[in-house]
Amino acid sequence: MKKTKADRRFRVLSALFVTLLCLMTGFPLVMTISVSLQTMSEVYSPDLNLIPDALQFVNYKTAMTTGSWARYFQNSLTVTVITVVISLVINAMSGFVFARIPFRGREPLFMLILIGMMIPAQVTLIPVFLLIRSVPFAGGNNWLGQGGTGLINTYAGLIIPYIAGSFGVFLCRQFYMGFPTELDDAARIDGCGRLGQFFRIYLPLSGPVLASLAVLKFTGTWNEYTWPLVMTSGDAMKTVQLALGAFRNEGEVFWNQLMAATLVSGVPIYLLFFFAQKHFVSGLLAGSVKG
Repeated sequence: MKKTKADRRFRVLSALFVTLLCLMTGFPLVMTISVSLQTMSEVYSPDLNLIPDALQFVNYKTAMTTGSWARYFQNSLTVTVITVVISLVINAMSGFVFARIPFRGREPLFMLILIGMMIPAQVTLIPVFLLIRSVPFAGGNNWLGQGGTGLINTYAGLIIPYIAGSFGVFLCRQFYMGFPTELDDAARIDGCGRLGQFFRIYLPLSGPVLASLAVLKFTGTWNEYTWPLVMTSGDAMKTVQLALGAFRNEGEVFWNQLMAATLVSGVPIYLLFFFAQKHFVSGLLAGSVKG
């Protein structure tokens, strides 16, 4: 098929737009890498120095020896991995129920879950904190949830508020609604109950949507700052995001070390997205087919 001038013009404009978009999104990363390899005098220089005079890899060594980074990574990995695993199970099963099992009040209940997507996390911060602090028989509390600290400064306190979410339920529900009803009929003929349908048929086919949800959940939990700041005290329970505050004092911010630590702390996210990128976009698109 012969291409017209309009087609060529569209392709050129599309290429220019994509190039511009890549430059806009990639420039902050380039600046982060550049600053992490500069001296403080170069950082505060009025001139824009993308290429340092001498690459200061010592900034990475200094940053990683400022505090107990092995402990910080352990805390973040523990909280994030457990949160993602439990979240995938809960969201997938909830999405399956809302998509494939008819029951009275299903639509109003699903709308109520969607309302949770409209409420900012800052609004529920204090109520959730009070609930976590008032867990009975935890942290010295009595059976009324009084007298102690509850789950404050614990892994459980960091994990529980994030093990489920409205967006995850919505994404899985939309994905499962795209399956033909004949699949359910065939499963029932073969003697599968609801759990059997989910674990034997739907779950093995859920790779794209679960990969997308895992990347989003991992990124959100790993990068969370406010909730760990509220829930933890002391150095032992710090996550990597809280540890980045160590490069700032009352009079100065050590930008080169901060940028170096920021790049290192993002390595798990880079690796996860690299290995899951094949399913990431397809999973998001799959959830938008049916409503």
